[in-house]
Amino acid sequence: MSGEHIKKIVIVGGGTAGWMSATTLAQAFQGKIVEIVLVESDDIGTVGVGEATIPPIRRFNALAGIDEVEFVRRTQATFKLGIEFVNWTRQGHRYIHPFGFYGKPIDLISFHHYWLRLKEMGDETPLDAYSLPIMAARHNKFLVGPNDPDSVFATYSYAFHFDAGLYAQFLRQHCEARGVRRVEGKITKVNLNPEDGFIDSLTLDRGETIDGDLFIDCSGFRALLIGEALGVGYDDWSSFLPCNRAVAVPCESAAELTPYTRSTAHKAGWQWRIPLQHRTGNGHVFCADYISEDEAVSTLMNNLDGKPLADPRVIRFTTGKRKKFWEKNCIAVGLASGFMEPLESTSIHLVQKAMARAVGFLPVHRHDTVSVEAYNRLMLEEFIEIRDFLVLHYHATERDDSDFWTYCRHMQPPETLSRRMDLFRARGRVISHSEELFGEASYVAVFLGQGVTPQGYDPLANVLDADDVKGRLRMMREVISDTVQRMPTQAQFIERTCKAYPLDKLAG
Repeated sequence: MSGEHIKKIVIVGGGTAGWMSATTLAQAFQGKIVEIVLVESDDIGTVGVGEATIPPIRRFNALAGIDEVEFVRRTQATFKLGIEFVNWTRQGHRYIHPFGFYGKPIDLISFHHYWLRLKEMGDETPLDAYSLPIMAARHNKFLVGPNDPDSVFATYSYAFHFDAGLYAQFLRQHCEARGVRRVEGKITKVNLNPEDGFIDSLTLDRGETIDGDLFIDCSGFRALLIGEALGVGYDDWSSFLPCNRAVAVPCESAAELTPYTRSTAHKAGWQWRIPLQHRTGNGHVFCADYISEDEAVSTLMNNLDGKPLADPRVIRFTTGKRKKFWEKNCIAVGLASGFMEPLESTSIHLVQKAMARAVGFLPVHRHDTVSVEAYNRLMLEEFIEIRDFLVLHYHATERDDSDFWTYCRHMQPPETLSRRMDLFRARGRVISHSEELFGEASYVAVFLGQGVTPQGYDPLANVLDADDVKGRLRMMREVISDTVQRMPTQAQFIERTCKAYPLDKLAG
């Protein structure tokens, strides 16, 4: 095999991670060169709480040839313009991390530097006034704008909230129509090659053997292949991200269909609220070192918008990552590769990115160590970047009302994050690499939202006359305000264009 390209890929586990992986491979190979098999058992449940996404999911769907309107209807989806953070900086405080940009650069200088200049001159206009997604979110407005780089909608992006179970079901049908073969069954044994330790095959509970050249481990926290069979260890990041439990429960839909995820900080963690067309998803992420599970469940149940639709279920986790994401002929994807809490809705994105990077190296030779090392390096950078962005929310806080928040405020953050914070505090600068998930606007939103205040701004923002700057910014505010006023509410937009199919039709 060492001189031949892989010809058969076996995906272990279904759910969102498994079927997103299958979708990526099916699109890449178009039913040629490589056979794709997915093994899953209807008796094994999935975590299924990854219901909030970020804008790259739109590219995933588009590359897979998925029609956006049909996707929204089939998954009970709603639209998402950003994430609102409540009580994170201090009690009673809230801000939105938007999907999009603040204003537009002027003479290649980032917009927020001009805002900082006027702020220093006494202008009290909040930065939010220059963000179309924030202003639309505040008024529960939504519209898919024109694809025009000169339009105000060029500063605006969006993602989705959807039912993760329905999305996996939707992707399964999409994949099977494109040649992916699904095998039902539980894996009872992983058979390793006695000479090199690579995975040769899987034995199922019915006695069937599934062989393959490359295996994608989407078996969740268990990490059946990468962890149990191949013995790849786990890096524990709980010193930076101390939450280690989540309790989740759906409830009846709220009256208002808000186009954003809400994250509300509590005394030992935070609560998510994800509005779908047919229900609202809720969860409480917390640290069991500072609060009991019973109290955490009670906190969640006392803060629902409507009647619960199921019993709450507790999920235990350790924040961190695998020491290697690709070992021998196995690639870990989803929870098998690591876990960072869904604070910025990155779980599904990490599945998307893992498979996009994998496809970039496929079909490899079985012993292509150069590709494996490159993949592991790139995914490590991805995990570290996301980790640091999440830690920023916890560490940059004024809260001292509980032991949990006191710990977060005083902990030593990763050095990579400390450098970013110091740079922003000095002169409002954000350095981000072209392939980083969170760009300048995201860091500006969270830095300012969490109270990280610059001591200055880019001096090149002083080149323009002050009255000219005031006039340009005033015009930006007026364009955004007028645009939001003319936009429909999200509920109106969905009713007119993409109302979900009835659940009984989807089940059929």
